[in-house]
Amino acid sequence: MTNNDFMLSVEDLTVSFDGFKAVDALNLYVDRNELRVVIGPNGAGKTTLLDLICGKTKATAGSIRFKGKELTKLAEHDIVRSGVGRKFQNPSIYENLSVFENLEISFPRGRGVFGSLAFRRTPDVVERVQAVAEEIFLADHLDMEAGLLSHGQKQWLEIGMLLIQSPELLMLDEPVAGMSVKERELTAELLKRICLNRSVIVIEHDMDFVQRIAHKVTVLHQGKMLAEGSMEKVQADPRVIEVYLGH
Repeated sequence: MTNNDFMLSVEDLTVSFDGFKAVDALNLYVDRNELRVVIGPNGAGKTTLLDLICGKTKATAGSIRFKGKELTKLAEHDIVRSGVGRKFQNPSIYENLSVFENLEISFPRGRGVFGSLAFRRTPDVVERVQAVAEEIFLADHLDMEAGLLSHGQKQWLEIGMLLIQSPELLMLDEPVAGMSVKERELTAELLKRICLNRSVIVIEHDMDFVQRIAHKVTVLHQGKMLAEGSMEKVQADPRVIEVYLGH
């Protein structure tokens, strides 16, 4: 398999902050329709890796190719347009708008709050919003003000705001943090469905959740890859056990 066959190829990726290598010569390959979970102790470089892929942080060295296209030189908004969606740890939704309006604003033709002023609510938009709302368990809450949703529902809404843009690579940073048990179960279900037609990278600390969703797990430690493979394989790796128990 050549590196262009992967949805995402990260090679020799390095970023230094004042001489400290937060990500250090990292190689990572994600297949199409793969759900990859990245785990590791605090300070392992997990969030920095997502920052590098989405262009929020610029690499010191190395390459990030998405569907064969080099991302390291692109601006953040161009990376989004290429088909990469990123959800941060804290939900960023428009609290005073309804669920429907949050999804509508995120529709590619909406392009942000100002774009949406001249935006016409055409049938294709309504249809897409309703389909996504169904997928994120919010079909019955379309008229509700987003600020009134539970924490878990806000997380789903934000995933929906990304889904409506049809990204081919979706990156989620700790999506189930602070969720109830039931919400975690539904989120696992949601993520398994989402990756049927796109690649998904999830950073997560909840190992039971990782076990339920991951096709493959990558363990980072001090900016480098420590281990990779199935959850069973990774959990049995003495180096991984040492890093986790040693902390």
